[in-house]
Amino acid sequence: MEWQPIEDLPSSWQNLASAELPPLVTVWDEQAERLRTSGEFKTFMDRLRREIAIETGIIERLYTIDRGITRLLIEQGINEALIPHGATDRPVKQVVSLIQDQETAIEGLFDFVGGQRSLSTSYVKQLHQVLTQSQDSTEALVPQTGQIIRVRLIRGDWKQQPNNPMRLNGTIHEYCPPEQVASEMDRLIELHHHHRNQKIPPEIESAWLHHRFTQIHPFQDGNGRVARCLASLVFIQAGWFPLVLTRDDRAAYIAALEQADQGDLKGLINLFTKSQKQAFIRSLGLSEQVLSETRRTQVIIASIAEKLKQNKSESLQARNQKVEGFAANLFEITSNRLQNVANEIKLSVQGLVDEPEVFTVTASAGDNRSYYHRYQVVETAKQLGYFANLRNYHTWIQLVINVETSMTILLSFHVLGHEYRGLLVCSACAYYRDNTEEGEWNISEIQALTDSPFQFSYADDEGGNLIERFKQWLEDVILTGLEYWNKSL
Repeated sequence: MEWQPIEDLPSSWQNLASAELPPLVTVWDEQAERLRTSGEFKTFMDRLRREIAIETGIIERLYTIDRGITRLLIEQGINEALIPHGATDRPVKQVVSLIQDQETAIEGLFDFVGGQRSLSTSYVKQLHQVLTQSQDSTEALVPQTGQIIRVRLIRGDWKQQPNNPMRLNGTIHEYCPPEQVASEMDRLIELHHHHRNQKIPPEIESAWLHHRFTQIHPFQDGNGRVARCLASLVFIQAGWFPLVLTRDDRAAYIAALEQADQGDLKGLINLFTKSQKQAFIRSLGLSEQVLSETRRTQVIIASIAEKLKQNKSESLQARNQKVEGFAANLFEITSNRLQNVANEIKLSVQGLVDEPEVFTVTASAGDNRSYYHRYQVVETAKQLGYFANLRNYHTWIQLVINVETSMTILLSFHVLGHEYRGLLVCSACAYYRDNTEEGEWNISEIQALTDSPFQFSYADDEGGNLIERFKQWLEDVILTGLEYWNKSL
């Protein structure tokens, strides 16, 4: 692929904006000030930074660390003593230094935003210097022989030689020539500032800035790490969260970048949107924990009084009623769609299986069975990393398939987090059911059918694309659930 100078956003960039994030951001903004001052939120952010620092090196193949040790380091801190022999493919001291460099760079992004500085080429160079301070060398291709050799890494300055990689099919992917880097980077920064004045949505600007930077590939090595930091910078400036991409996102990430190389940023925007959505959901689940940190009696009583006051306010009641109205409509859509799927399955297995049982069961708002399936819903929420509140609101729908095996798809509408502030989610899971000797059902192999719940709030516009967004999510759930069933046959 031949190198081309970077291009501005397409004229139809408005069509790339996420419909999911604005309503979620509205709910977040109402609680952000209280959450940000809490120790629980600080712990959450510390863990988030550590996760980013570890996973970005894994994405770049700087090192490997097994998942169990990764989780331990995220929870307890980056410490050599926590990494046993064999848990990584590089010397432990070197791995820890690389991770700490990346963590320092992420912390520096917050300082940069706090100082209200504007992005410049000098800051990009400074970022590269920090990210690579424990990296002395990198690989280079000798064009004449095709040999891969180690060369000294130039830190904090533009590349002096071409760094065009060879793809698996033998083709060369051309990045910006060294003599054009300075002018292209100046143009990148200029366009970025123009976008800020235009108030381009963060999910679009972060994807654009990230991709155009990687097109230039201005440094000898470390460009991916810098690109993800620049994307994080856009989000942090918006008051959102740094970009979290893990080893599990690597294939989708590379595919999205290749799609962007062809002129389509949508895949990269969707990936970045998903990362932000998950961070918002996880952070909003901290609400009640923030209150539990406080130990002084007067402060607790004041917090309780404020909560009671808010709960009785007409505005909060109206918000909750509005989002529950949305939930009722989505519940009806789900019920009808799952019934259609049940009918399709029964028709397809007719004559092939004796006495197939395929049916739906529902519990709408106010149903005395609404507390059913708590175990499955809570377990699914744990897998997705949030707290499922079934106390304030809960409705559910089951698709039960008793064909060869007994499998159930369960969708649950409930509150996200301990406090009900007009934000609901729908989760989806599948599981098997077996009869025990005592004649009771045994639930096993509960699996979330999505990587995050479907979230909606009073701030959504039902006349907009809420229903279409949900229908697409529901179809993905059904497809994944049927694949889960198919594997058991």
